[in-house]
Amino acid sequence: MLLGLSATLVATLCYGLASVFQARGARAASGEGGPRRRRLAAVFRSRWFLLGTALDIAGFVMVVIALRRLPLFVVQAVTGASLAVTALAAMWLLGISLGRRDTAGLFAVCVGLVLLGLGSGPEGHADGGTAFQLGLLAGAVGTVAVGLLLTRGRGTPVAAALGFLAGMGFGVVSLAVRVLSPGTPLGVFTEAAAYALAIGGTAAYLWYALALQRGAMTAVIAAVIVGETVVPGLIGVAVLGDRPRPGYTWAAVAGFVLAVGGTFALARFGELES
Repeated sequence: MLLGLSATLVATLCYGLASVFQARGARAASGEGGPRRRRLAAVFRSRWFLLGTALDIAGFVMVVIALRRLPLFVVQAVTGASLAVTALAAMWLLGISLGRRDTAGLFAVCVGLVLLGLGSGPEGHADGGTAFQLGLLAGAVGTVAVGLLLTRGRGTPVAAALGFLAGMGFGVVSLAVRVLSPGTPLGVFTEAAAYALAIGGTAAYLWYALALQRGAMTAVIAAVIVGETVVPGLIGVAVLGDRPRPGYTWAAVAGFVLAVGGTFALARFGELES
C-alpha cells in the first residue's frame, strides 16, 4: 500500500508540473511570428513543452502502478488534486498570484490528502469479469456517440456536458487499467478493457479540448472532476470491492470530500492544461 500511495503522489506531482511546463512552452512559442503552423511547431520543439509531456507519461505510469494497489476513489481523488501542484508551480514559474479562494482550496486539498492516506485500504480483488469489461467498452463508445451529438451545441451547459463526458472517458481509462489482466503481452488484444481504454482516452482528450473552447472553463473543470473522480470511485466501491481501511471510513470520506472540494476551488488553474 505504501508503494501505491507513493506512486499516486508522484503522479500528482508529475501532472501538476507538466501543466505549467507545457503552458510555459506554449507562451514562449506564441511570441514567435509567422504562420500558425510555424508557431505550433515551435510549441512542440520547446524544451519546456517536451519536459511537460515527459512528465505526463511518467505520471500515467505511476497511476498504473497505483491503480493496482489502491482503491480507485483514493487514486482518482489524489491525482485530481494535481491542480494544487499546478497552482503552486504557476505562482513560481508564471508569476500567477493566488487569491483567498485558491489558498482555501490548497489548504482543503492538503488536509484531504492526509486524510485519504490515513483512510486508504488495499484495493478490492473483484474484477467484474467479462461482463464488466464489455460494459466499460460500451461506456467508452457511449461517450463518443453522445459527444458527437453535443458538438452541435454551444454555450456553457453544452461545454459542461462535454467536460463531464471527458471526465467519464478518463474514468473509463482508470477502470480499464484496474481490471486489465492479460496473461501474455499479446493477450491484451483479446480483452475488451484494452479497447475501452483506447477509445475512452481518445474521446476524453477530444471532448475536453472542445469543452474548453465552448464554455466557461471553471464549469468544464468542475464537470471533469465529477466524471473522473466521483463516478469511478463509486464504481470501485460498488463493483470492484474497494473499501477504506477498517475503522477509518470517516477519514476516507472526509478526505475525498475535501480533496475534491479543494480541487473545485482551484478549477481556474485547469486553463493551464488546455
